[in-house]
Amino acid sequence: MRPLRSIINTCDSLESTHCQIIKLGTIGDTYTANNLLGGYVKNQQLQIAHKLFDEIPQRDTVSWNSIITGYVNYGVIESTWAVLKRMKHYGFCFDGYTFGSILKAVASNDCLFAGQQVHACIVKTGYEQNVYSGSALLDMYAKCGRVVDAHKCFDCMPVRNSVSWNALISGYVETADRFNSFWLFKSMHREGARLDDGTFSPLLTLFDSPDLYKLTMQVHCTIIKHGVSSDSSVFNATISAYSGCGSIEDAKRVFDGASGECDIVSWNAMLAACLEQDKRAVAFNLFSEMQILGFEPDIYTYTSMISSCFEEEITNQGLSLHALVIKRGAEHLTPISNSLMAMYSGCNGIYMDCAIRIFDKMEFKDPVSWNSMLTGLSQHGFSENALKLFQIMQSENVGMDYYAFSAVLRSCADVATLQLGQQIHALALRSGFESNEFVISNLIGMYSKCGTIEDARRSFETSYKQNTVTWNSIMFAYAQHGQGHVALDLFSQMEKSKVKMDHITFVAVLTACSHNGLVEKGYTFLKNMESDYGISPRMEHYACVIDLLGRAGRLREAQNVVKAMPFQPNAMVWKTLLGACRLCGDVELATHVGKLLLESQPYEHCTYVLLCELFGHLKWWDEIVVLKRTMKEKGVKKVPGWSWIEIGNQMHAFNACSHSHTRNQDIHQMLRKITDTIGDLQNFYDFGIFTSSWES
Repeated sequence: MRPLRSIINTCDSLESTHCQIIKLGTIGDTYTANNLLGGYVKNQQLQIAHKLFDEIPQRDTVSWNSIITGYVNYGVIESTWAVLKRMKHYGFCFDGYTFGSILKAVASNDCLFAGQQVHACIVKTGYEQNVYSGSALLDMYAKCGRVVDAHKCFDCMPVRNSVSWNALISGYVETADRFNSFWLFKSMHREGARLDDGTFSPLLTLFDSPDLYKLTMQVHCTIIKHGVSSDSSVFNATISAYSGCGSIEDAKRVFDGASGECDIVSWNAMLAACLEQDKRAVAFNLFSEMQILGFEPDIYTYTSMISSCFEEEITNQGLSLHALVIKRGAEHLTPISNSLMAMYSGCNGIYMDCAIRIFDKMEFKDPVSWNSMLTGLSQHGFSENALKLFQIMQSENVGMDYYAFSAVLRSCADVATLQLGQQIHALALRSGFESNEFVISNLIGMYSKCGTIEDARRSFETSYKQNTVTWNSIMFAYAQHGQGHVALDLFSQMEKSKVKMDHITFVAVLTACSHNGLVEKGYTFLKNMESDYGISPRMEHYACVIDLLGRAGRLREAQNVVKAMPFQPNAMVWKTLLGACRLCGDVELATHVGKLLLESQPYEHCTYVLLCELFGHLKWWDEIVVLKRTMKEKGVKKVPGWSWIEIGNQMHAFNACSHSHTRNQDIHQMLRKITDTIGDLQNFYDFGIFTSSWES
């Protein structure tokens, strides 16, 4: 029979080998049939394997284990259980291989309860000390998140092999427990167990900080010493480890040192390393080089490169990547469409129409697709479209998660639709997202912007109060309602409760000071942020203080704050200072700041509008004409402001230039009546027919 086993293992066509065995009349031999069955299972031809299994006249434990392994590898857990029950029904005893296969299925499906039942069966049949079933058991517990139970199984094993050690190390790595992971690694090394790719690959994922750079080098030396540096999984993990420690140079040296052994995963790891360290130019050069060398980009390659393109990169590389994706016929792939959509919707809304077109063309939309579109529309002020999309998601029974609820509540806040916001609040409660920090934060924002600060406070009070996001949101709510003292009281409560603060907390605090004219208090917060709270001031904190000083008419001090900043001011800071110039009427400084903004952002309409308003107050008509001519030449248009009103659970939108409302004539007729009435009242007042209430 030995020659036949050799044929089965080497023959390209299993079917042809099968025919030869039938022709030789040895198909009824259990040993030969088992070898053939193993071949079909290995090649994932499960249907033929099961048919052969049913035709074996004298099945043994090996036959049953082979077919169980086939179903496990194929991921069909229900069929695996059915075969297991049949095996038991026909009186065959489970062995270490049986338990190993079934525990693998349990682990891959995260069925802890089923795994515990198998564990009981292992103990009952006396296989708890078998190295194969013991390793599979601890691997199951580790993959189900029960690493302590896995360690107990490990301690009970009289004999441990590399698989046992690696499974437990992987379990601790999954929980990001560096101490136990490295302690086990050292113990494994000390006890002389074989270190292989299954040992090093998980460990290397823990190196994600510059503090671990020396340890990364030590482990890399151990890898080279044990001769596994050329293993693809270890090689790729080493690149990622050096990148995680901030050493892109070492990552590149590892990559260049084994260029002949690189696969697509290696190229992806190197690309990810460059993008993580913000080396976009190097990444795009690598992207070109890999294709020249014959490596076809995969989904991960495209999504990584596309996701690195924001703002100015879209016009440079983003559009080229989109064209390449279309050329390669990969645009229809959902992850790639999602990344393109995120790229276009992430750039100040300028390319939002491109994102919408991609979304509309998608054949299959997953939850990421819906959420990306909803979030993009919500973030860039397309609130009506976001609400309509949310209704479509509801009608098509798309699964809602906290991203979707957060986005739609933000849109409700933007258009002040209180009734719809309350309905979505109720839906979030029914869906079990009422305690999510982002949903609560947006609920607070929605109620606040709809004018019901009391409901915003109630949402905050029912939340988990150890969360920074919700504290920040309620402070913003009170600050924007002109109740800065309440916001500052909340800040004091937050400090007493020892809730961890972040930079957004101080934006909220400085906004509260700005909206309430608390100049000295705001200035003190900015100066003491780093020394008292360990948070370095960012650009937005300086912008808040500039706004605070501008509102108080202290323009020179605001200008001095800009000069004293430890970094170069960005457009946000210059716009804030320009707004302060408009409030204080300083034309000379406004003209200087406006020039800087027009040079850095020639297509941003806000600068033109602020300068036109300032020049209009001074009746500098010639300067306004120059600005408007420049806008026309550059194709810059003022985006009209919109107003919304909710009547009878229906939302109505208006802007100054629009005549699209269905009751446009009625609206204008009513406006004329109101204007005439105001005129008549003014005439009565002028002639002294009645006096105003404050004069009587």
